[in-house]
Amino acid sequence: MLLYDYILSPSCYKARLMAALAGVKLALRAVDFHPGAEHRSPALLALNPAGSIPILVDGDLVLTESSAILVYLAGKAAPAYLGRGDPAGAARIQQWLAFSARLTASLGGARLHEMLHRPGDIESLRASGIAALRELEAALFEQRIKGETFLTAVRPTIADIACFPYVALAPDGGVSLDAYPSIRLWMRAVRALDGFIEMPGIHRLHELKPDPHDVSNLMEAEAGTSS
Repeated sequence: MLLYDYILSPSCYKARLMAALAGVKLALRAVDFHPGAEHRSPALLALNPAGSIPILVDGDLVLTESSAILVYLAGKAAPAYLGRGDPAGAARIQQWLAFSARLTASLGGARLHEMLHRPGDIESLRASGIAALRELEAALFEQRIKGETFLTAVRPTIADIACFPYVALAPDGGVSLDAYPSIRLWMRAVRALDGFIEMPGIHRLHELKPDPHDVSNLMEAEAGTSS
């Protein structure tokens, strides 16, 4: 399998991370996304008319959406990441995949503005990102109450891999994660997975702030952040 990749792209990192967790070997083709804008070159537009990356090529199959790439990699080598297959569980995963697109647009947009000086209303992007983080924090808090560490179950799925990168890199766009203890605990769980790989800005267990260790502490933290 060949992945057209940009090392600083969280969407490309999703594919690399899923492949690493699934034990799939990828050949990487570096794309000069910035400043070269190679993703809009004729050769890459022939593969993906949308002019975006990542692009995964496996024989005659070409996938150009990160969520589809996650489904494919998990289906090939780590089907447990697709969940149990029951209708409710599958729907919940799909809902989080859709949510991940909101993270890309908001937190990802703020990051592009700050790091690559892409045009955009930075305050609006940050506000949308904060709203998404609050939603994620509430969902993860409820999961912890149920004794489940990850977004849809006790074990990780592609839902977690889809949402993790843009959340972890939120500070690059000027959005702090200090107010979200459940998110920080979830990020630690993802970074502790066997096979986890790093990218610039996302290191194994690099978040050194104190984290809650049980549900009661999570409840206290939640109460403190809502005041």
